[in-house]
This record gives sequence, C-alpha cells and structure tokens, in this order.
Amino acid sequence: MKTSLSHLQINVQKANLQFYRDLFAFLGWTSLLDQDEFFGSAGSNGASLWFMSGANDAQNDYDGRGVNHIAIGAESQAEVDAATAYLASRGVPALFETPRHRPEFAWQEGHTYYQVMFESPDGVLFEVVYTGPKQD
Repeated sequence: MKTSLSHLQINVQKANLQFYRDLFAFLGWTSLLDQDEFFGSAGSNGASLWFMSGANDAQNDYDGRGVNHIAIGAESQAEVDAATAYLASRGVPALFETPRHRPEFAWQEGHTYYQVMFESPDGVLFEVVYTGPKQD
C-alpha cells in the first residue's frame, strides 16, 4: 500500500477565517473551495488544510494529547524570514525564541532545520520550516 497525507480539518472561529485565507495565500497555497463558513487550501504536494468555522470554546493545549503543531515547509531560510516578517506585520509574535536554527534536528552535516513558530488567533500552533543545506 502506498499512502500519503490527504488533508487535515482545523476547527476555528468564523471571525478568524480571514486570518487563514490571508496566511495561506501569502504562503503560496492554492485555494480549493472558499465558502462563508469554511475554506480549503492545498500545498504544492497536494495535501490540504480545511478551516471550518463553528469551533466550540474548548482551548487547545499543544503539550497535551493530540496534534502539537502544523508545519509548513519552506524552500529557503529567506522564506522563513519572509514569513516571520509577514506575521510580525500583522501583530502575530514568533514563539520559542524563533526564528532560529535547530541543529539537533538537522538530518546531516552541513544541513539545518530553520524555523519560526507562531500561534493562530484560535490557538493553533504553526511552524514554517526550512530543512536542507544551511544557507548564509
């Protein structure tokens, strides 16, 4: 059997749908379907994220059971920095002393794991990450 990630559904508050529309447009994802109550967006690998309005008031705890964060792959360190600047311009702070290199996650010598972590208005933890040869 050969499988791959198809999609994830993220429940959000309706008032925050525009945040996700804008973010994933900035990240270069393709809008699949955009409705008043939800929208779906696909990355270049075909996997999609579906943001559905109507979330209840339960709070996410990304250190508890379940999904910790959603990582979006970037093609360069510069793209991670561009995402950091985009978020800052919208008042979204970077978390956990990012952006930064994480050498402990690099897969081989001369490579890096360069990330920015942030939380969405709904408390969903996201990461934009570049993995590959370290770039100056």
